[in-house]
Amino acid sequence: MRILYLHQHHSGPGGSTGTRSDGLTRALAARGHAVTLACGRYEGAVSGLDGPFRRGRREGRVGAVRVVEFDIPCGNAMGLRARAIAFLRFAARATHLAMRGDFDLVVASSTPLTVAIPALAARALRSTPFVFEIRDPWPELPRALGGVPRPVLAAMDHMADAACRRAAAIVALSDGMAQTARARGAEPARVHVVPNGCDLHLFGPHVASWRPAIAAPWECLAVYAGAHGRANGLDSLLDAAAVLRDRGETRLRILLVGDGGAKPGLVARAQADGLCNVTFLDPMPRARLGALYAGSQVALHLLAGLPEFAEWTAPNKIMDGLAAGLPVVTNQGGRAARIVAEGPSGIAVPAGDAAALADALARLADDPALRVRMGAAARRQAVTTWDRRLLAERFCTVVEDAARPVPSAPGALAGAPR
Repeated sequence: MRILYLHQHHSGPGGSTGTRSDGLTRALAARGHAVTLACGRYEGAVSGLDGPFRRGRREGRVGAVRVVEFDIPCGNAMGLRARAIAFLRFAARATHLAMRGDFDLVVASSTPLTVAIPALAARALRSTPFVFEIRDPWPELPRALGGVPRPVLAAMDHMADAACRRAAAIVALSDGMAQTARARGAEPARVHVVPNGCDLHLFGPHVASWRPAIAAPWECLAVYAGAHGRANGLDSLLDAAAVLRDRGETRLRILLVGDGGAKPGLVARAQADGLCNVTFLDPMPRARLGALYAGSQVALHLLAGLPEFAEWTAPNKIMDGLAAGLPVVTNQGGRAARIVAEGPSGIAVPAGDAAALADALARLADDPALRVRMGAAARRQAVTTWDRRLLAERFCTVVEDAARPVPSAPGALAGAPR
């Protein structure tokens, strides 16, 4: 089968962002499918291509997958207007690719939601079925965060409705995301949950450890690795660092790895408040991040205090912590809290409660035996439940089933649209 997988923010393991699309397209190719992956130039991402761009694109093979990369920069630090232009530019280029190529199926991986445009166009004009992958529910999350004009939200509502109703199958990363698809008119039988998984190769006890030079040998390192944006709620982590400093806690250092629009303000605040227990690090390739996790003692999963985040997110940060065999401290209820409770592989605290977050970090710094027990439970969860290779097989089955024609109901006209 010839598959076009559209994910504007794709990265291979050489980048500092999530690699779900890399694992899924490799799994599809391993099952004998001819896979073309189209992406843009996302900040921190590495496509695996290194040749020059010609006429705004470059392409080549990365392993068994054909990769088409458009010269369209995009990143969290960009303003809303600039990002919207980048989203629409990618949608236009991807539509041209989808219409010119001879594909049997399109996978449209959102966000951004505009990736649905080429999938909908290929279905309408070429009868090409598509799978709609929901990584974050849009416009539900932008609406909850605020700051997006109403006309834009209304346009996104129409686009999300069309994608959910016309897709041959929908893959959601959590039960909460699946519910948003059903609420938009998707038939329940076409909605499948395939969550983020653990990379047991890049993260785990077998990985050689690395610690930054600023970290003292006796310090317990708590790592947050990911976007530094408005949705990540990292001010609460600095609040917790201030509480720990005021208590005279010297056994723990907080590492923030990554970039984003909020980072300059966070760095300035940490310097102004004298938070010597906080260190900021640049984004790093996933293999390097795995080494940092191996040299650390706690993984952090943090988001802003929005109720919608409880069931509508599926961040890689928890999966990376589990795979590395680290106890995870999360400030989210709902799905995140359930995952760490099942181990028990971590501690959940209320969002925005700096004192509770500081207490959780101090407790783990003070009790190495507890860290060992929770870390062992985390790795056990990663291996038995969240191995992304097993989840990729489930994804491949959904995609293959979506390409099969739907049998006509008795009395239905032959050739009726599916």
